[in-house]
Amino acid sequence: MELYGELSRWSVLWSQLVSMLPPSGQKVDLNQRDRREEEFKNYYYYFCFYKIMEIESMMVNLRMEGVYLKELLSINWLCESGLVDNIELVVEEYRQTRGLLPIRLCVLGPPAVGKSTVTKQICEHYKLHHITLKETISETITQLEDTVMNADPEADNEDSAAEAQEQLNSLKDSMEQNGGLLDDQLLVKVIKDKLMSNPCRNQGFVLDGFPKTYDQAKELFSGEEHESEDGPSQISSYSKKITPEFVMCLDASDAFLKDRVMNLPERLVQEHSYEQEHFLQRLARYREKNTEDETVINYFDELDITPLYLEITSSDEPDCLLLMQKICDTVGKPRNYGPSSQEVEEEARRKTEEKMRKEAQERAQEEQKEEEETRQRAARWEEWTKGLEEVRRQEEELLEAQSVPMRNYLMEQVMPTVTQGLIECCMAHPQDPVDFLVLHSPMV
Repeated sequence: MELYGELSRWSVLWSQLVSMLPPSGQKVDLNQRDRREEEFKNYYYYFCFYKIMEIESMMVNLRMEGVYLKELLSINWLCESGLVDNIELVVEEYRQTRGLLPIRLCVLGPPAVGKSTVTKQICEHYKLHHITLKETISETITQLEDTVMNADPEADNEDSAAEAQEQLNSLKDSMEQNGGLLDDQLLVKVIKDKLMSNPCRNQGFVLDGFPKTYDQAKELFSGEEHESEDGPSQISSYSKKITPEFVMCLDASDAFLKDRVMNLPERLVQEHSYEQEHFLQRLARYREKNTEDETVINYFDELDITPLYLEITSSDEPDCLLLMQKICDTVGKPRNYGPSSQEVEEEARRKTEEKMRKEAQERAQEEQKEEEETRQRAARWEEWTKGLEEVRRQEEELLEAQSVPMRNYLMEQVMPTVTQGLIECCMAHPQDPVDFLVLHSPMV
C-alpha cells in the first residue's frame, strides 16, 4: 500500500507539471513552473534512489528468524530444517492422522493348500500388494537389466550401474549353481528390498508362502544393527516397518492335498510343479520343517504375533466365503481412502450391466415360460378336440347300432304296405290322399 501511495503521488506531480504547460499563444508563469519542476526532480531522485532500494531489499531471498517470538514462546520445532529433509516424518504424521496405515500379512501353509487363492482374495479386498517369490525375483532381475542397459556412460550414475551389474551377476550365478533357485541370503535380500519399497510400506502387502524357515524369518524381519552398552552391536528383535501384523496359517490333511492335486488341470500342475514325485517331496519337507523346535510360527510367537489357524476341508464356494469372513473379521476394515472415483464409476457401471443382464435374463425366462404355457395350452386343446371327436364318433356308432332293429322292422313290416298304398293312391287320384291311404291300408 505504501508503494502504491508513492506511485500515486508521483503521478499527481507529473499531471500538475503537464497541466502548467499553457496552450500555444499564452504566457507562462515561469516562477510557478520552475518551482514545480524542482519539486518533481527532488521527488524523482528520492523515489529512484531510496524507494527502489527498499523495494529490492524486500525481494532478497533471506532466511529470517523471529527472535522476539522465539524468546517469548517456548516452541519445539519438529521440522526446523524444512519440509524436504523431514518428508518421511510428515508422511507418517499424515498417515497416522488419516488412518491410512499399511496392512501387512503373511500367509503360510503346505503346498497346494490354496495360499495363492486366499492371498489374491485378501489383496483384492484390502487393495494390498501380492508378494510371491517367483514374481519378485523376476521383477528384480528385469529392473537390474533395465538399469544396466539404460545407463549413460557420460552421466553421474556409473556407480549405480556398476552396482546393478554386480548384483545382477550374483543373482544369475546363484540361480545357475542352485538349479534356478537363489540361496537364502540373496533370496532374503530380494524380498526385503521389495518389502521396503514405498508401495509396500505405504499400502501394505501379503507375503505368499514366505518365509519357510525360522532363519529366513529372522533374517528377513530383523532390524538395523545398533550399539549397546553391554557389548558390541546387537540385532534388534524385528523391524516394525516390514514385520507382518497378521499371520494366517492354512493347513489340510495330506489326503485332501493329494486328492486336490490329482484333480487339478495339467496346465496348473506344470505351472506350480505339482508333479506327483515333486509334490510329495515338497509336502514331506514342509511337514518335517514344521515339526522342529524352531519354525516360522515359533518366530512369530516370540514376537507376540498370534497366528490365525485355518483348517481347509473343502473347495466349495460356501466354505471359501466362510474362510474369507474369518480373515476379514481378524484383520478388520480396510485402511485406505476406499475406492477411487474411477473405481466407483466402474462399480456403478458393473452393477448397471449386471442389473440389465438380470432383467434381460428374467425377460427371456418369462418369454420362454409364456411360450411353454402357450405350447402346453395348444397341446391340451388339441388333445381335448381329439377326445371330443372320438366321443362323437362313438355316440354315432352307438346310435347307428341301436337303430338297426327299428330300420329292419320298418323295412320288413311297414314299408311294403305303405308302398302298395301309395301306388294305389297314385292310380286313383283321390281328393284326399291321406284319407284314401288310411281307408285302403288297414295297417296304416
